[in-house]
Amino acid sequence: MNLLRRVNSSFPRPFGSAIISSKWLTFAGESIDSSASPALVHGIHAFQCPDVPGIVAKLSECIASRGGNIQSADIFVPEKKQVFYSRSDFVFDPAKWSRVQMEEDFLKLSHMFNAMRSIVRVPTLEPKYKIAILVSKQDHCLVDLLHGWQDGKLPVDITCIISNHDRGPNTHVIQFLERLGIPYHYLQTTQEGKREPKILDLVQETDFLVLARYMQVLSGNFLNSYGKDVINIHHGLLPSFKGGHPSKQAFDAGVKLIGATSHFVTEELDAGPIIEQMVERVSHRDNLQSFIQKSENLEKQCLTKAIKSY
Repeated sequence: MNLLRRVNSSFPRPFGSAIISSKWLTFAGESIDSSASPALVHGIHAFQCPDVPGIVAKLSECIASRGGNIQSADIFVPEKKQVFYSRSDFVFDPAKWSRVQMEEDFLKLSHMFNAMRSIVRVPTLEPKYKIAILVSKQDHCLVDLLHGWQDGKLPVDITCIISNHDRGPNTHVIQFLERLGIPYHYLQTTQEGKREPKILDLVQETDFLVLARYMQVLSGNFLNSYGKDVINIHHGLLPSFKGGHPSKQAFDAGVKLIGATSHFVTEELDAGPIIEQMVERVSHRDNLQSFIQKSENLEKQCLTKAIKSY
């Protein structure tokens, strides 16, 4: 059985999936707000298994039998695929349901339903994921992630920044990183190679990688050697507007709907499973500057949302 680390992002959440919220199930005078009891802790369980009757009942029983309370559940069975997906958000008292016991309980469910994936996370009780960010010349996504991390809104630990673009010591990005205490590694790419062995050395202790507008294609050998997830972001103008200055190409063509896509990286270029997508309308009232600004804002929001989902 292959138990992967992806939580929310690897489970499809298409329009039409069933979302059950306990906000609709409480009686008068009852509350599900975990802040009302300091002892309650938030947990997340993601599940994928062959679809059979009774899965939801057993999931609910597993959590309720230990004194937990499901706050919301997202459930989906793709048409004609007979595969059950769920993501349950719940609160529990760690004094009554230890983390070790929780793993054992959900593992029993995995065996019961021959699960392909079963992942449980308790964010406040577990270390944050360690990530490295790879970036090229454009730094709007990088700076946005750094501000989110500084403000405590990005629930990860950033171990380092790796770039194929040399930023001088007086640039705002380098000065910002120095204030934050995050190392910056400039690895110049050449015709002979993309410095992938050195990148691997720098990211061995990370849980996943983020490509924040990194304009180098990672090889299949790198992806296999790293062996963990890599999240990418790109504008939604592909595949119609490729190459240099895609925003100008789209602007000149009169595009009226722009977007951004965040996805997992695979050996096939820009073809990995999609995590998040966002769109926005533009019009003839936009000039090229506002067009580009809207596109970059979408990329920043989409990437941040994908990381938080993970």
